Amino acid sequence: MQGNTTDRVRLAERAEALRALHGGPELLVLPNAWDVASARVFEEAGFPAIATTSSGIAAAHGFSDGEGMPADEMLAAVARITAALGVPVTADLEAGYGLEPADLARRTIQAGAAGLNFEDSDHRGSGPLVDAARQAERIAALKESARAEGVDLVVNARVDVHLRDVGPTGDRLDEAVRRARAYREAGADCIFVPGVSDDGTIGALAGAVPAPLNVLAVRKTPPLSRLRELGVARVTLGGGPMKATLAALRNAALRLAADGEFAGLTAAPRG
Repeated sequence: MQGNTTDRVRLAERAEALRALHGGPELLVLPNAWDVASARVFEEAGFPAIATTSSGIAAAHGFSDGEGMPADEMLAAVARITAALGVPVTADLEAGYGLEPADLARRTIQAGAAGLNFEDSDHRGSGPLVDAARQAERIAALKESARAEGVDLVVNARVDVHLRDVGPTGDRLDEAVRRARAYREAGADCIFVPGVSDDGTIGALAGAVPAPLNVLAVRKTPPLSRLRELGVARVTLGGGPMKATLAALRNAALRLAADGEFAGLTAAPRG
């Protein structure tokens, strides 16, 4: 937990370090951890910052994604991760779990996160998305509250137009850009548009959004070198790493059950 002045200063420095990573020259790749063990693996691999995955953390605790996990439990899981690492952590906090912006900022800081994803999916209303003007107001209040707490949190404003298939296909890019610009003007540090994987859409977003662009890597996503050429600043993997890990575990478990083969489920001997 980030409580005393020294903790706040250290977290403020981590937030500035995370913000600076979006300026290149290298593409910022943030693997998404779902617990302390996975976060330590990513840190030991040399990544300068780590993200969390809301879907992965929720699944690990028996909850559904889409704010099925209570805020207290999600923030406690994030706090355990941040306490174990020496690099900045940005937390996927979905749409804020119904917390007011000031409370969300305060509790994110208390959990030790240097930044957060803040999405415009509407989990508590008629949906599918929160009104753009209302979301921009929430982002502005979140940024103002964080600064008042002494930590300028890196807010990654997520635009879910493509992810939620909102509106006619031909109108989604324009709507995503409209929302992204409004969120940037409200103070968002970067813009996250999941659900896009083709060169044309990614390039158009990078050219039209006046902020570092974050895309979600899936199987169809262009390689990192191409994303860099297209103008992408940040790449995250969401729940992909956890799903890949569980798939490998499932295959090994099936081999054990069928053939008694346990090689995939044992650790290497200590040398």
